[in-house]
Amino acid sequence: MWRAIAVLRPHAVGKGDSAIVKICPLASSSAGNSTYVATSRTRILVDAGLSRTETFRRLAEIGEDPEALDAILITHEHNDHVMGVHRIARKLDIPVYLSRLTATAIVWEGEPPAIETFQAGSSFSIGDIEINSFTIPHDAIDPVGFTLRAEGMKIGLATDLGYLPESIRHHLRGVDFLLLESNHDLEMLKVGPYPWSVKQRVMSRRGHLSNEVVSKFIEDGLDASVATLVLGHLSEHNNHPEIVRLVAQQALSARGLSTQLVVAEPGKQAPAFSF
Repeated sequence: MWRAIAVLRPHAVGKGDSAIVKICPLASSSAGNSTYVATSRTRILVDAGLSRTETFRRLAEIGEDPEALDAILITHEHNDHVMGVHRIARKLDIPVYLSRLTATAIVWEGEPPAIETFQAGSSFSIGDIEINSFTIPHDAIDPVGFTLRAEGMKIGLATDLGYLPESIRHHLRGVDFLLLESNHDLEMLKVGPYPWSVKQRVMSRRGHLSNEVVSKFIEDGLDASVATLVLGHLSEHNNHPEIVRLVAQQALSARGLSTQLVVAEPGKQAPAFSF
């Protein structure tokens, strides 16, 4: 049964426990997307595009117990973001948070897990993590990005979007950690193996961000507050991590920013960051 948004009971924190925020992009590509975000009290996944087995394995790699997860947040219904959500949520008996329209677009395997729906653009909390959703331009039924606030930090997660309107730039202001899409190199896409119809989709305003668009955003829109910038959702056929790194670093240098730059490579787990 679908239920209205509810705040989860946070984990108890023992005396002397330190308050930190841990973030790890477990996967970020067209083959699967999932990001782990945790405080000392609350642990969530944003998207679940890996199998249950692989998700649990990657959590163990960073020293985290899958059984401690409190919830899963979903950005949109595409398979590379929801492939593992049903089995993970049912195994752990945890709720899945997603927009009302996205909830209707997912075909669940048998009985669905506990569903918590929200209106795109609304804010809510899971434990001690405050979550703000915002609409993104992508070819899904009701896609959203998120900013999360916890322990004085602001985290921005924005992938699968065709361009960066002012509304999204507004939401990403003041973030300390940003996971942003840098999907394709335009020239590689144009001469690559995709059919022309797919190329048009990727390049459209409801497709994916190019390296060039991301570079321009870094030069004139990236907030100087961003301490760590992770560029992800790279196309395996139409991009290369070193091209992404070079283009983005040049843009950061042009701004005089000392932002830590990390490229999340397809098929690989990104580093875990603790603050």
